[in-house]
Amino acid sequence: MSFMDKVRGQFIDIVEFLDDSRDTLVWRFPRQGNEIKNGAQLVVREGQTAVFVSEGQIADVFTPGTFELTTQNLPILSTLKGWKYGFNSPFKAEVYFVGTRQYTDMKWGTQNPFTVRDAEFGMVRLRAFGTYALRITDAGTLLRQLVGTDPDFRTDEVSEFLRQNIVAAVTSALATANVPMLDLAANQQAISQQLVGTLSASLAEFGIALPRFVIENISMPAEVEEALDKRSQMGILGNLDQYTKFQAANALEDAANNPGAAGQGTGMVVGMGLGQAAGGALAGAQQSAPAGPPPLPGAGGTQWFVAVNGQQAGPFPLSALPAKVAAEQLGRETLVWYEGMPSWKPAGEVPELASLFGTNPPPLPPQA
Repeated sequence: MSFMDKVRGQFIDIVEFLDDSRDTLVWRFPRQGNEIKNGAQLVVREGQTAVFVSEGQIADVFTPGTFELTTQNLPILSTLKGWKYGFNSPFKAEVYFVGTRQYTDMKWGTQNPFTVRDAEFGMVRLRAFGTYALRITDAGTLLRQLVGTDPDFRTDEVSEFLRQNIVAAVTSALATANVPMLDLAANQQAISQQLVGTLSASLAEFGIALPRFVIENISMPAEVEEALDKRSQMGILGNLDQYTKFQAANALEDAANNPGAAGQGTGMVVGMGLGQAAGGALAGAQQSAPAGPPPLPGAGGTQWFVAVNGQQAGPFPLSALPAKVAAEQLGRETLVWYEGMPSWKPAGEVPELASLFGTNPPPLPPQA
């Protein structure tokens, strides 16, 4: 290799970036002390922007296309370098390739629950997570605000910064949306569309926009979700009797699916299931039974019930009982009851009825 070939090898004649990654936002062309050749080819592909930086200042910006680097194509750099009449020698400049395509499948989420006020449930703690798409809208602003001299600026270097901004915006949006908690799922898309504009406006000062923002899920703490599940179950079942039968049926199904536990577990589960079903049926029967005195041998003011020939008769007012005594339908041993008495009692033991039977004389003394 001749001396002139070595000299020519130090000059860069093609400036381009073939991105083989999916997460590179900014990549600095590795000049490594070499100078860019006058008339070199600059290749900027779709989804890229090339930014020339000279002595720490942003000079020219190139959109997609192929360019021959001359004074006419580098007007700002020519001014900075003092090339008033064009240049023919190689020059030094840093070239940054900035991705302008959409970087999709970026994820965000709340690390800690945040509290919102709900009209039905009061204060509720919520979590949220989802995805978004990132796009660079101003390469120069991004270089000034975030990149600096980083030669390989990737999405993971900015993802936490974006997540913090997103969480703050989502928290504020959900807290001020005045949407009932049970209706949040139906309004997730509308809230997401609102946040696209809000977040893009707040991130414009960094040269970033979020063209797509998705709330995938808004969830509550596990204990709150469990309580809502129980409430939903009760709403579907309708009443306690049906719920008891439902539980018994589940127990029987579990027993059938676990034949190895038939010795003890199955018998116990079946017994519990039948007991719960019987208890539910008994409770229903008791609720449907008409109000009244308890069965022989159970109280109402002045209304009396009398046991006549093993059958309940009445109610009778107190004024009607002397006729029952005269007709021998009411005696001292006859069981009576009125509302307020704990149980049926013989009429002779009830103070209110003592006057109906007179006074029996004591037994005669023995004959001397």
